[in-house]
Amino acid sequence: MKYDVLPTPHDLATRAAELVAGEIRSSTELVLGLAGGSTPKFTYEVLSDMELDWDGVTAWMTDERWVEPDHPDSNQAMVRATLGTEGKIAFLAPDTHLEEPAESALRMTKSMEWLTERREARALTLLGMGDDGHTASLFPGTEALAIAGDAYLSNWVPHLDTWRLTASFGLLAHADVVLFLVAGQNKAEVISQIASGGEYPAARVTAKDHVLWLLDEAAASKL
Repeated sequence: MKYDVLPTPHDLATRAAELVAGEIRSSTELVLGLAGGSTPKFTYEVLSDMELDWDGVTAWMTDERWVEPDHPDSNQAMVRATLGTEGKIAFLAPDTHLEEPAESALRMTKSMEWLTERREARALTLLGMGDDGHTASLFPGTEALAIAGDAYLSNWVPHLDTWRLTASFGLLAHADVVLFLVAGQNKAEVISQIASGGEYPAARVTAKDHVLWLLDEAAASKL
């Protein structure tokens, strides 16, 4: 497990934003996977204040809740409102206006095919982690964990009594670099177990180059 520890969530968000900005500045084309959640949101807020040329960036949502795109719980709504890049970048997200989650997942799979076929573009993906070790909407005990391939998936999450839409492990693995952004004492035990080889969904994420965990001191307190 490769990780860096930052003093506070703000320091973590600043470091993550600097890494994203560096990729944007050094890449002619960048495929940027984005996550929901409070820690990624802090990163987007920092990015929104930076002077960046977004012309070569295509962003996509690594997962989404089965709610309307303008719903307060929508990941894409949060990203659009926080990142401040509306109209500046190409943006791919599941269409939750559709009647069935499976149809939305299939359409998103087709939209993402170029990510798996066009390797001249640099690919960076940001992910968070829940205190149960889930990432994106790959929750422990759900069917999506057993599905191979590069698909975007509809995943029923029994303990939440809802559908989620999520990138598969195979789709996430097409990133050159994955950055995990994890803050908070409630994540410390799972982080410790992952570092010791514990089997959680977040621990299964791979990348072509490397996976880097950015942790605040609270999340890293049991390492």
